[in-house]
Amino acid sequence: MSAKLYALGTHLPGDVETPATLAELAALLRACNETGRAAVLFGGRTLQGLGAVPKRYDVAIDCTRLDRVIEHEPRDLTIALEAGCRVATLDAVLAACGQFVPLDAPRAAAATIGGTLASGWLGPRRATYGRARDFVIGTIVALADGTIAKAGGMVVKNVTGYDLSKLYVGSLGTLAAIGQANFKTLPLPSVRRLAVAPLPEGSRARTTANIAALATEPAAALIVTGFAKEIDAPSGVDGCLVLLLEGSERTVDAATRELRSALGAAGVPQTRLIDREAGFAFARVLDAYVETLGSRSMTYRSLGLPSDTTPRIDAFARVARANRLTLETIEDVRTGDVIARLSARLVADFATRAKLFDGERRTALAEARILVAPEKLRAGLDAWGAPAASLPLMRTLKSRFDPNGTLAPGRYVGGI
Repeated sequence: MSAKLYALGTHLPGDVETPATLAELAALLRACNETGRAAVLFGGRTLQGLGAVPKRYDVAIDCTRLDRVIEHEPRDLTIALEAGCRVATLDAVLAACGQFVPLDAPRAAAATIGGTLASGWLGPRRATYGRARDFVIGTIVALADGTIAKAGGMVVKNVTGYDLSKLYVGSLGTLAAIGQANFKTLPLPSVRRLAVAPLPEGSRARTTANIAALATEPAAALIVTGFAKEIDAPSGVDGCLVLLLEGSERTVDAATRELRSALGAAGVPQTRLIDREAGFAFARVLDAYVETLGSRSMTYRSLGLPSDTTPRIDAFARVARANRLTLETIEDVRTGDVIARLSARLVADFATRAKLFDGERRTALAEARILVAPEKLRAGLDAWGAPAASLPLMRTLKSRFDPNGTLAPGRYVGGI
């Protein structure tokens, strides 16, 4: 494979390795650890824009050949897969027996299980079902020195002491290489319905307030401004509401009637309901989180409370206007996430304006983190924003798990 596919910032790996087994993966890490070479783990490369550019980078380890479904026990609601399995494969295997795991990964056909977990991906349905880490009941990993370590298993309640599986989720491959992940699953909702409504001018605040007051909470509720090509839905002056309902037919029908009443009271005149293609349409919105406009755009993710999304969007808008950048947003009404994509018409203009924006963003939106950015710009951008108070503990964990700095040194928050 071409080394260019594995570029991080201006770094290109000297070698690209594609292990087919966990033993081969462990052996590669052991060799890197003993020879002082820094390794970066890759899956489907759908969330590779997260994190800082590594300080050192010698070997790219592509884990997509680790793609077997190891064990599936539908009656026990559990499944085990190798880390290179695509999220779409997990979805298909579980759907065949009426189950699912709500990972909500963008570009599911390319995204891998290991990459989705390592990135700590937070999907919009987590307010309803929980985070990806909440479904992990066991892992098998390769540590930096080549040791293969197991945590948890295939039983939902089997953990005593420290649940190390949770530690690897969100570590961006800086503590260990996830080789296998075991999940608990959920029964698949019998009905899924997507409601799409363009929001007229002045209706956004009333819409969010009325959605928050619904007796039956939606599985996800997003207000999208921009991203027209990605979601292929009509938008009003205040954006487009995309709301997902899941459950029994009776529950979803009752929730639909309540939603129509709530939107009518908010001054939203039209609502389109999508049933048969609801999953496909919702996946397009998830994909929009990481879609780029080539080298003339970058995307941030800001976490917070649903009650403070408007101030954060306003802050993004002020800094964007000051730097003559176009702003598109996805506001998560239930979780409080704000996805902000900034772009310029010309690549040449974007490079300078993006750096100016990023510098000013550190004051206006210190918590915002880069989700996607052009590789050539990443080294000069602040990927993480303000570090957490737990940074000293994170440094200690890194030194214990990877004392030689073999796994993506400098990629994690605080240069870990």
